[in-house]
Amino acid sequence: MRILVIEDDTETANYIARGLKEHGHTVDQADDGKDGLFMALENDYGIIILDRMLPALDGLSVLKTLRSSDRQTPVIILSALGEVDDRVQGLKAGGDDYLVKPFAFSELLARIEALLRRGEMKPETSLLKVADLELDRLTHTVKRAGKIIDLQPREYLILEFLLQHAGQIVTRTMLLENVWDYHFDPQTNIIDVHISRLRNKIDRGFDVPLLQTVRGAGYCLREPAPEPG
Repeated sequence: MRILVIEDDTETANYIARGLKEHGHTVDQADDGKDGLFMALENDYGIIILDRMLPALDGLSVLKTLRSSDRQTPVIILSALGEVDDRVQGLKAGGDDYLVKPFAFSELLARIEALLRRGEMKPETSLLKVADLELDRLTHTVKRAGKIIDLQPREYLILEFLLQHAGQIVTRTMLLENVWDYHFDPQTNIIDVHISRLRNKIDRGFDVPLLQTVRGAGYCLREPAPEPG
């Protein structure tokens, strides 16, 4: 999942980002409210982690602008202000949760997971499937023909993106922009390396290969059309 962290304290921001990346998430960071608001409006995020006291534009103003722009991305507010009135202000401004500093990363992660559960994802949107390959976004499990496939965090994110665009050509640039949290040179072979590892896990040992390389274009996850006759 792609997460935006808007936090002006570098140590705190890096602490959060490092932990989220270790759990397989893609993280974008902004160190002031103005830049954070721009990123939140320009990109799609699964969760926004928003510090309340920010330079350029305070957190509550960022949040109110997001909600007035009809952006319903779940937002967890971080703040050293922990009085009841402070929390009420944050929630009334449009926050979905309010976490008081200092906090343990495990608690932040638990609150993120709770917000995702609260979203009440329907089974058809939580389960991504092509042929006998299945990815459950709620449990983070991948199966093919009922067999559990163990993926590394980055492999999981690549597969999730490919399944979301099943039957479509996914370019290297699309993968770099949506699965990695920074831009590589499009000519780098890092994509090919990860695709090769992923293909070995989801296709090797099965009769029908699903992950196709489209020469000169990118990749496509699809069930091959049946042969005539």
